[in-house]
Amino acid sequence: MKKLRKGDDVIIIAGKDKGKRGTIISVKDEDHVVVQGINSVKKHQKPNPTSGSVGGIISREMPIHISNVAIYNFTLQKADRIGFRLDADNNKTRIFRSNGQLIES
Repeated sequence: MKKLRKGDDVIIIAGKDKGKRGTIISVKDEDHVVVQGINSVKKHQKPNPTSGSVGGIISREMPIHISNVAIYNFTLQKADRIGFRLDADNNKTRIFRSNGQLIES
């Protein structure tokens, strides 16, 4: 079970966007995630009439390393770590390390 998943609210703890919050849009590989509104770059795109895309300068989010991201705990209003716990049915669930609350997925 991975610690960070698509849809998790995270805070950036290192890099040019340090302190900003966002939601994970996608997990690229085991080390990189794409966060909404974070690490956005300008990309010069050529027009492609066969696919119907227009040219110009577009802004898009690029992957960020997972070590620069921490899950955001809304009850404590700060970054937190993730732990695991087995429930009564022996299902593995994610919890916040600081207060032991379940992470809603």
